[in-house]
Amino acid sequence: MSGDLSLREKEQLTPDLAEIKKKLEGTFEREYQRWYTEAWAFLRQILPDRLAEFEHLYKSDARRMSIDVTTYSIQDWLVGVRAAEDVYNGKLFDDFACMAMRLNTQSQILNAAEARFESSLFEIRQLVQADLFDHELDAARELLKNGFLRAAGAVSGVVLEAHLAEVCDNHKITVAKKHPSIGDLNDMLKAHQPSTCPHGDLSNALLTYETFAITIENVSQPKTR
Repeated sequence: MSGDLSLREKEQLTPDLAEIKKKLEGTFEREYQRWYTEAWAFLRQILPDRLAEFEHLYKSDARRMSIDVTTYSIQDWLVGVRAAEDVYNGKLFDDFACMAMRLNTQSQILNAAEARFESSLFEIRQLVQADLFDHELDAARELLKNGFLRAAGAVSGVVLEAHLAEVCDNHKITVAKKHPSIGDLNDMLKAHQPSTCPHGDLSNALLTYETFAITIENVSQPKTR
């Protein structure tokens, strides 16, 4: 759809581009309504505060007194309304440019909604992961409470390993080993910890690892009377 419009703006085309232009001709007019309907439904769910603006860029204002560069809409273009001519038989304004500018703004709004959607998915994933970790740590505490130290340590280790792996993944840290241990993940985080951000989630992950290691060492020691 966008390819059709971009080629319309070019006056001189190579034979190959001219052939592509011919194939794409009319794509925008044929596909826009479907695109608008799907985009509108998506925005209503993900970014409702921009929905009115998105609609305004498409629809013509029924109360307008004239059609000019500020009131011309995408809907006008689709139904065949074009800019009036001046006394020199030229257009009063560039209707194609107005339509294309409004479409570009709609695309930018949709891009913002997609970014918001991806961010929401990430937040949901983090919440689910945190809830899962909490349940597993509760199980570890119960095992520890009943004297099953090794089992408690094993469950806690699995949780910590998953957490460290998640932190590595969030920071795009590539781990060479196929099945890295907690120590391997800890070393990778240490190597990539930025000195300018000593209190970020990398540091928190490292602190969690050190606390876990000390705790496991302490509970594994035989009790002395």
